[in-house]
Amino acid sequence: MKPAAALKRFEAFLRKKALRMTQPRREILLASWRTHRHFSAEEMYQWMQEQELGASRATVYRTLNLLVEGGFLASMNNGKGTQLYEHILGHSHHDHMICIGCGKVFEFRSAEIEAIQEEVAERHNFRLTHHVLRLEGYCSKCRPSSL
Repeated sequence: MKPAAALKRFEAFLRKKALRMTQPRREILLASWRTHRHFSAEEMYQWMQEQELGASRATVYRTLNLLVEGGFLASMNNGKGTQLYEHILGHSHHDHMICIGCGKVFEFRSAEIEAIQEEVAERHNFRLTHHVLRLEGYCSKCRPSSL
């Protein structure tokens, strides 16, 4: 999805919540669309400071929460207590592998894993609405020789 379309949808989402589209909110959405990597709220705050865009740390955290609530961003814990964000609007579902050595995030898709999840949910008469799959281990650069 193009940034202009995402902005338009975000404005509509904010109106439904009786909130305004402020310049800091606009810049946070645009910054999240400019990157194709996973980022933390602190990284977003630093980006806002580097560009002198006037977004406070609280505004960054609140806006990221709004973007997740509205389905613009997804968030996941990196396994070390930090939430990572990525824009998802217009992107297909995928899962993640996180290197516990360097923190690098690898995205992957697996039809087999998706099918198994659906089968397990059906077996338990459970209706899936969404899921987050995070695999942790070591990338080829960080893997200890003993593994």
